[in-house]
Formats: sequence, C-alpha cells, structure tokens
Amino acid sequence: MIVQLLFRNGDGIPLTRMPPRLQEALAREMGAIRLVDRDTVSAVAEEFIGELEAVGLVADGDTIKALEALGDKIDPVLAEKIRNDVIAERKGDPWPLISALPIDDLVQVLNAQSLQVGGIVLSKLEVKKAAALLGKIDGARARQITFGMSQTKDVLPETVLRIGKSLVEEHCRKPAIAFQHGPDSRLGDILNSSPALTRDDVLEGLEQRDEVFAEDVRRKIFTFADIPVRLKPNDIAVCLRNIDTDALNTAIAAALGSTDDFREGAEFILSNLTQRMATQIRETAEELGKIGKEAGEEAMNAVTTVIREMESDGLISYREPEDDEAA
Repeated sequence: MIVQLLFRNGDGIPLTRMPPRLQEALAREMGAIRLVDRDTVSAVAEEFIGELEAVGLVADGDTIKALEALGDKIDPVLAEKIRNDVIAERKGDPWPLISALPIDDLVQVLNAQSLQVGGIVLSKLEVKKAAALLGKIDGARARQITFGMSQTKDVLPETVLRIGKSLVEEHCRKPAIAFQHGPDSRLGDILNSSPALTRDDVLEGLEQRDEVFAEDVRRKIFTFADIPVRLKPNDIAVCLRNIDTDALNTAIAAALGSTDDFREGAEFILSNLTQRMATQIRETAEELGKIGKEAGEEAMNAVTTVIREMESDGLISYREPEDDEAA
C-alpha cells in the first residue's frame, strides 16, 4: 500500500536494488490489492511514518560495502573469506555486486567486454553511476558501448543473469593480499618517521633505480618542511588541538633554529594562529633555547604524525599543487 501511494503521488521509488525475489513478491502483493477504505490507508501510512521517525541509524545493509568501509581495520584474509561467502550467497542475483564495484573497476569491465555486454552493464546500473562511468571511458569506446545498448532490446532475463554471474566470477572475486596499502604508502610511512638524513639518502637511491616509484613515495611523505606547502591555513588551529603542547613548543624551537625549510614550517604555523597564541609559543621556544638535532626531529615527527593521522581520518585535507595553480 505504501508503494502504491508513492507511485500514485509522485514518481515512485527505484526498486531495482531489491533482490528479484522481493521485487516479485512486492509486485504480487500490489497486484492482490483491490479496494481499501480510507481509514485503513491512513492507519497504514501513520504506522509507516511512525517507524521511519523511530529510525536512529541508516546504513547500506550491504556486507561488501561494510568490508570496503572497514578497509585495513579487518584482517585481509578474513575479509576475503567473508567477501567470497557473500558472493556465493548472492548467486541468485549477481548484479548488486557488480553495481557496487568502484567506477575505475567498472571502466575495466566495459573495456574488456563486448559492446552488447557493456550495454547490459550500463543498463543495470543506477542512472547517475552509469553517467559517471560513461564519462570515464574513452570517447570512441563510449560511443560504441552506447550503440551496443541498441542491441539489448530482445535480451532474455536468463541471458542477463548468466552474464552477471560471469562478470562476478571475473571481476568481483579478489584474491587475499598480504598488504592493504601499496609499497609507496608503506615506505612513505617509514620515511615519515625516519631522520631527515636517512630519508634524503633513501629517496636519492630510489631515484637512481626507479624514478616513478621514488616520485610516488615522495607524494606519500609529509614532513615538517611540507607544512606550508600542503597544509591549509585554516587547518592549523584544528591540528594544534590534538598536538601535545610540549612537542609543539620543542618542534617550533628546533625548526626556528634549523634550515630554511623547517623554519618556514614554524613561521607558517605561527602566522596562522592568533597573535596572542603565536607570541606565547614563540616566547616559550626562545626560553627552550637550542634544541638538539635528535630531540628536534623527534618533536617535529610528533607534530607531523598527528597531522597525517587527522588527514587519514578525513578531519583535514591536504592542499595539492594544482590548488595553488588554480588560485
């Protein structure tokens, strides 16, 4: 009755994300409705609204998406076992798994399949996702796939089901891997906590052997010298709330008495604080005097570790070089 009301009073709601058996059950229930008195309709609507208002949390209700959200917070071998179990359970309808694939993975699917299969995949996706996917594909290939949609007019449901199952086997089963992050991220994390001399020496050696990998690693590194380049001015105060005061004062003192790169990082922090707070930190740094190299690097690493963790958690975001160019 609720679905009938939604379709009668508006454009309805998309039901294709429901399993086919539920869509069939819903269609049969709707077909069984004849005459319903107004009081019953009102009572059903009020009960439905009451249940909606009682909802305190809404999630996707999708194990695959839950695994993606958990990322490396769950054992990779266990995650793959759960994923494969879900795939096995969903043999009846493979398309939700395919639809849940990231855009980049779907691009690979369309580039690897025939034009007709590509047209079927596009037809099974939500409109917005299909449009975004089409925009990611090479223009000539995109035009060919859209032509392939014209060949799907008489495709049988059994054919669509068979194609879906084949695509799930080929693209949705991912082997368990030992590391959830790439080698550039892992090495970047190590070098972030390494002494500057070690970091520079390693990067120099990498550049001689593999310039591309060395550049990828550089993008993953965030040091005290990167603060004025990568950090947004408005995020300075946000970050300082989570940074230990002693570590910050020591880092500022060490940076002000160090190389130009580190000094610029300290000045950038101070220039984006209130005058009172900046003066207080600067005076404390002067009182601390000259900081030893090891103690200074440890303090600066403590500051940048907090910043990296906040960026990883989505609390702040780095500036990219193109942001400055656009400005």
